Amino acid sequence: MAEDDSRPDDSSPGEPPEKRRSWLEKISSAISGDPTTRDDLVELLRDAHSDGLIGADTLRMMEGAIAVSDLSVSDVMVSRAQMIALPADGRFIDLMKEVVESGHSRFPVHGEDKDEILGILLAKDLLRGVVADDGPATIRELIRPAVLIPESKKLNVLLREFRQSRNHMAIVIDEYGGVAGLVTIEDVLEEIVGEIDDEHDDTEDPDALIAAQADGQYAIDALTPISDFNERFNADFDDDEYDTIGGLVTAAIGHLPEAGEELALGRFGFRVARADARRLHSLHMSIRTE
Repeated sequence: MAEDDSRPDDSSPGEPPEKRRSWLEKISSAISGDPTTRDDLVELLRDAHSDGLIGADTLRMMEGAIAVSDLSVSDVMVSRAQMIALPADGRFIDLMKEVVESGHSRFPVHGEDKDEILGILLAKDLLRGVVADDGPATIRELIRPAVLIPESKKLNVLLREFRQSRNHMAIVIDEYGGVAGLVTIEDVLEEIVGEIDDEHDDTEDPDALIAAQADGQYAIDALTPISDFNERFNADFDDDEYDTIGGLVTAAIGHLPEAGEELALGRFGFRVARADARRLHSLHMSIRTE
């Protein structure tokens, strides 16, 4: 008996065959490598969303997953000025207070300065050390090895390494061997799924880095480049040491600020609008008249 060379109809009930063929042509083109650009792949995904095959959240995550391979650690890391690091020789009671206030589970531990990273301390290890009989004299006995990575490492590579090693934090090193900041697995995942807020996070307008308010003040995203701020307000803040307004304000205050803290820099008055235990997120700014 001759084999049946017939093939099942690619169209689904209620869907025009020519539309299904158009989809097959697009998918075939993507797989065969003609065309091979990511823009074409993104366009294919957006067509799938337009046709109701995938949801908006799925589209955003897929676009985020594609974009991650183009991003480097320097694009998402927490800068050195905004990172919370614990001194290796700090008193247990002081360290416990800082750990509780921050709400984090992992902390870089440094020596005499923040460029001397000795390891990573897990909050649960600190708690065990505090309550244990004849426990350690310092946290040096509790720290785990730190993972050091360059600013140029690609995020997709870092995510794979995080998964394989089961590490959740890495210390970012600049070209001179100094500490540039830190990056966590959450920072990477947020590039794929969007911002991961907790119940304590306030909602901010994400549409603009600098937004004028009805009361004459300005809402300033902490990641606003200092050069952009200077241009907008005819200011002359130095951007040699810090790149963002958040980094500048944090350094001027001298510690990771909390919501409500205020600072005057020249003719500008800053008030912290939103901050968590890891970094400053946004500011309210008013221009002082003298």
